[in-house]
Amino acid sequence: MSIQNTLTIAVKEAAAKIFDKEIENVEFQATKKDFEGDITVVIFALLRTIKGNPAAIGEQIGTYLKDNVAIVDDFNVVKGFLNLVISENFFVDSFATLYPEKNFGIVSPKKEEKAVMVEYSSPNTNKPLHLGHVRNNLLGFSVSNIIAGAGKKVFKTQIINDRGIHICKSMIAWEKFAPNGNDGKKENPENTGIKGDKLVGNYYVAFDKAYKEEINELISKGLSEEEAKKQAPILLEAQEMLLKWESGDEAVIALWKKMNQWVYDGFDVSYKNLGVAFDKNYYESDTYILGKDVVAEGLKKGIFEQDEDGSVWIDLTDEGLDRKIVQRSDGTSVYITQDIGTAIERFKDYDIDSLTYTVGNEQDYHFKVLFLILKKLGFSWADNMFHLSYGMVDLPSGKMKSREGTVVDADDLMEEMTNTAREISQELGKLDGYSDAEKEELYKIIGMGALKYYILKVDPKKRILFDPKESIDFNGNTGPFIQYTYARIQSILRKADFDYTTPVSKISISDKERGVIKQLQLYPETVQLASKNQSPALIANYTYDLVKEYNSFYQSSYILGCEEEDLKIFRTQLSKKVGEVIKSAFNLLGIAVPERM
Repeated sequence: MSIQNTLTIAVKEAAAKIFDKEIENVEFQATKKDFEGDITVVIFALLRTIKGNPAAIGEQIGTYLKDNVAIVDDFNVVKGFLNLVISENFFVDSFATLYPEKNFGIVSPKKEEKAVMVEYSSPNTNKPLHLGHVRNNLLGFSVSNIIAGAGKKVFKTQIINDRGIHICKSMIAWEKFAPNGNDGKKENPENTGIKGDKLVGNYYVAFDKAYKEEINELISKGLSEEEAKKQAPILLEAQEMLLKWESGDEAVIALWKKMNQWVYDGFDVSYKNLGVAFDKNYYESDTYILGKDVVAEGLKKGIFEQDEDGSVWIDLTDEGLDRKIVQRSDGTSVYITQDIGTAIERFKDYDIDSLTYTVGNEQDYHFKVLFLILKKLGFSWADNMFHLSYGMVDLPSGKMKSREGTVVDADDLMEEMTNTAREISQELGKLDGYSDAEKEELYKIIGMGALKYYILKVDPKKRILFDPKESIDFNGNTGPFIQYTYARIQSILRKADFDYTTPVSKISISDKERGVIKQLQLYPETVQLASKNQSPALIANYTYDLVKEYNSFYQSSYILGCEEEDLKIFRTQLSKKVGEVIKSAFNLLGIAVPERM
């Protein structure tokens, strides 16, 4: 039983016996370093039930715990905080219990429970993945891992936006501007060696360039800017192509399939390098007609209302929102209609009871409306829908614009991270004895670990100013710093030429060792909390705190050189367990750890 669980029971007993009061929750926090103690009970939190002076209440509860609870050696009260000194034996015994647990902190899913679906990435097939997609994918994938680690089965999915005018813009530009390759065919990934998503993205940029030129030309002929934007010939061609696609024109459909496949092949490479994967892909070309039947049913039930022009709306003003259109006057769907239909489809396709959307915070309002509509339609699972809202990623150079070709390409960023890791590692000169292949693999592990950790350590709701060089630092709250500690521990274990598998109990441990054990004990609770809040930042910063505690112990203590045999075994076991938890936590974040570094 954890220290928190043991003390929760004891504090509740104290409240009942001393004050004749029943309390629901006991709030703990780490004892401040200025005061003696291992864990602190927040007395202020009890004042809702127990009336009186918080310091006096703390003294009474502290006295009860010291007299009646074996693990409490002493206590002190600072205002409304009860600091408890926990016995040394408790830490030694609790470590002996957690040490053999192979999957410490990770819970296997229960067969009878329904699963969770997490949607992330959801790119457009007119351009490659960029820095914003990187944060989206890292968040979605790690949240999936964390929820699974907390004991739920998880389905990872994406919906690919593979239709619409933006897709036709790349298609029409390729038809108009693509030169022939050496094989006599229009340029393509095979005859140019250009990654498919980048090739298609180039033509999206080419469309925008040609479109602007045509607008300027029309303006010079006397049209207003607004008229020129609507009448530019290349835009009209793209609109005509969209109409042909919607009517099933064979030539347009064939071109659409061909160029989309180029993009899918490119995405697959990026996803593999990023280390993310999906259980199911949905495509907007299949789902965009979903939801119309739901609108019709909602009209019958009076949930929706129809205006004179035939458009269908829902009035959410009583809920503090606004009036939202769910179907245009011509009978066509809007995005919210598609999302309604797609959500319903997913709950039919999979045995899930919860659905999380990983989408930027510019869509906060959209998801409030979506979840409320589904709830009004009577779907019980609507209460279990979650918008994993995240802030944008900024760069020192400013905002990205994909149509102008000023985005930070995801592939380029990953390559830059590996190159930066190579430069720094070579400067440090610690890779003697590594083969070239081993070095390159290590550079990738360090570079990608730096990128992922830098992004995931920040609360999802916050914006990030991403600095690649700052992220690759072997000191401070960075991925490489934690990876280096893990590799150091593996080096210790490789050098241990004695049997350290048998638990030891009759030893005296230092405050540094107590600090490491206390941090290890928090891991299961942290995984559950991170799952509940869908926040990888909690796992990332927990791991950093664990590494800080371990390094403080490492720098002040002999491990393999310890003369006392039992203490040497204990410290080696402690190192091993810290390494296991680092690896487990980083696995939840989708970050690899190197055995040597």
